[in-house]
Amino acid sequence: MKYFFLAEGWVVGRVWELGGLWDETAWRRAPVIKRLNICLWEENELLWLYRVEDAVTMVEVKPLQSIALTTSPLNIGQVVLKRLIHADQVMEILDRSGNCNVAIPHHQIEG
Repeated sequence: MKYFFLAEGWVVGRVWELGGLWDETAWRRAPVIKRLNICLWEENELLWLYRVEDAVTMVEVKPLQSIALTTSPLNIGQVVLKRLIHADQVMEILDRSGNCNVAIPHHQIEG
């Protein structure tokens, strides 16, 4: 598995695998990308940890449309390519952060 951190309010766009852009027709499925219940605060931003399958080599991320519209009108588009990291690198980042949280999904909260 590979991982990346993504700021709250950003979404995954295009996905790459070794042969180029992910082709759902060829793979017969979407890539496996899952937000985990682990987050950290960095520079006043909430960053969520995501897990992707090994076949994924890179992901494009972009702000939600509502966030993009509230930023500067000169900002035509904002897209970032995320470098994927391995589990040991995730542990190092979380250890250095000092401000890591484990979120409990709403469906698991009783009461």
